[in-house]
Amino acid sequence: MNYKEIYDYGAGELAQAGIEEKKLDARLILEYVCHTDRNDLLAHGDREVKAEEESLYREYIEKRKKRIPLQYITGEQEFMGLVFGVNSHVLIPRQDTEILVEEVLRHLHDGMEILDLCTGSGCILLSLLHYSNGCAGVGTDISEEALTVAKENGEKLIKGNRPEEAVSFRFVRSDLFENVEGEYDIIVSNPPYIPTGVIPSLMEEVRIYEPKEALDGKEDGLFFYREISSGARRFLKGGGYLFFEIGYDQAEAVSRIMEEDGYRDVAVVKDFAGLDRVVYGWRAIKTE
Repeated sequence: MNYKEIYDYGAGELAQAGIEEKKLDARLILEYVCHTDRNDLLAHGDREVKAEEESLYREYIEKRKKRIPLQYITGEQEFMGLVFGVNSHVLIPRQDTEILVEEVLRHLHDGMEILDLCTGSGCILLSLLHYSNGCAGVGTDISEEALTVAKENGEKLIKGNRPEEAVSFRFVRSDLFENVEGEYDIIVSNPPYIPTGVIPSLMEEVRIYEPKEALDGKEDGLFFYREISSGARRFLKGGGYLFFEIGYDQAEAVSRIMEEDGYRDVAVVKDFAGLDRVVYGWRAIKTE
């Protein structure tokens, strides 16, 4: 089969399976398998596809038909201009979370220390370190499997891309602050925030394949905001900032939690769709 024929086959199979982004997914899988780019479909549609490429393409199309997320098939996802390794032990980095990283970067200065709770793939912490100078960071997660992914991303994206610099980062297994030490200028988290009762209604790709412990924010979706907001007071330096990613309807509740815990100038940032996406504030006085 040639390039265009096998693409048409993939798009048709995904269409029959009810995959909404069938054409896009068919093309992206083909580009991943054949190591090509988006121009090849137009410019080189008549090129013959190798037998091993065709076999692998058909295998990946079958996986996608089962609603396995594209990123878990290819094992990678772009985020903040960087390519992160992902698997079913971590949430797939999403464009919405780039709003969180960009807002932190506005307040991040050279030499600051960062704590990233519920780090998952490490995409937040590693992006912050990549786009800053002289900063150091710790990422924590309760999942050893997630930490393995984060460490591999750190080796590739930080040590691999900036070998001449001694960028300091560590990933630590911790149930929130359980094994955290030291003080930080910035604490950031994209915690589980979906109410337990909502999870059964999520799309199959998320409900079945993404790690439930990274999604489930307990009964009202606010459990981790309360825990982190309260606990962060012991680990923030004076004037340090706490940043959260939130669900679109959680800004008022999370803002109230932070204000009741003594954070100052609590603010809400919207995403590109105009939805509330980030809440942050700062601690004026070091306590406890």
